[in-house]
Amino acid sequence: MSTDRPAAAGEPAPKKSAEPSGVDLARVALRAAKEQARARGDAAQQKKQVRRGGLRSGARADGRDPMALGAAINRLLNERGWETPAAVGGVMGRWPQIVGEDLANHCVPEKYDEDERVLVVQCDSTAWATQLRHLTPTLVARLNEDLGHGTVRMIKVLNPGGPPRRYGPLRAPGSTGPGDTYG
Repeated sequence: MSTDRPAAAGEPAPKKSAEPSGVDLARVALRAAKEQARARGDAAQQKKQVRRGGLRSGARADGRDPMALGAAINRLLNERGWETPAAVGGVMGRWPQIVGEDLANHCVPEKYDEDERVLVVQCDSTAWATQLRHLTPTLVARLNEDLGHGTVRMIKVLNPGGPPRRYGPLRAPGSTGPGDTYG
């Protein structure tokens, strides 16, 4: 039997056993059994999850839990790769703040071609179309500042569309019709 008290003068030092005693062996065996049971339980839990088709929503958050509308929309945009078209749509909604009220009253963004990175803008007169053409480099830089570098490479400015062309008895030979005035 070993004791933890120091040896007194003249007494032989107590013998320390190199082998663990019965209680120590029981503790080591219990710890090993618990670890094995935990490992078997984890493996069984994983098999159940595979059979069920994955994790079930429970006490911890996972991808199937309800989420805020904004977070759900952002997740959808990221999954589908719609970040750039959505950002450009936001620019179209903020067009008056970006270009100013005067220009926004006469020039309206029509569409954005994501492949070519071209924003198409329709103007209501040739004077405003010319004004917008002069502002195009500044406007492209401003849009790319908001949307990210290289999102808009070019702005295509469309002249106003004239009234429908009608060909009739009063048409002058060689004329191109109302396109002479509006184009």
